[in-house]
Amino acid sequence: MGTRHADGGTEAIPTQELRAALLALNGTGVPFGIREAGTGGAELLAEWRFLEPAWGSGATRRQVERTLKIWMRLCPGEREVRAMDEQWEVTRADSPPGRTVARAHGRGPIRGIQKEWALEPGPDGRRRKVETFSFDSRDLKDPLRNTVLGAGWTWRGVYKL
Repeated sequence: MGTRHADGGTEAIPTQELRAALLALNGTGVPFGIREAGTGGAELLAEWRFLEPAWGSGATRRQVERTLKIWMRLCPGEREVRAMDEQWEVTRADSPPGRTVARAHGRGPIRGIQKEWALEPGPDGRRRKVETFSFDSRDLKDPLRNTVLGAGWTWRGVYKL
C-alpha cells in the first residue's frame, strides 16, 4: 500500500499543526476537498468527485461518476498518518444520464492516469490534438503525502484503519 518516511533531518511538528496544514490545502487549487471525517476511526477525509466524459449515444450512452476518498488517521505516538484509499464508481445511462446501470466500490491503492483528446482546427487552420479530459491520481495523493512528509511524519498506506 506504500510507506514513505520523512527525510532524516526533518523535525516532526505537533499533531494539531499537521491537522491544520492538511486542512489548509482546501482552496489552494487542489481538485479535492479535505474535511474532518468524524467516523470510522479516521480523523480527516480527502474527497475528489468527477465525471468522466460520456460515450455512446441515445440509450447506449454511458457516463461514469467517480468518487475517490483518502481516509487519514493521525497517530501521534508513531508520528505517522495511516491512509486508506477508497473508490466509488457509478455508471449512468441514457441522454441525459440518469438511469444507474452499474456500481462499483473498492479499497486499495488509487493509482491511475487517464487522458482523452480531440482533434480541433488550430489558429493556422491545421488540425491539432486538444486535451478534453485529464485525471491523474497524483493530483490527489501528492499534496497530501508531501504535506505529511514535510511535517516530519511518516505516510503509511493501509487496507484498514
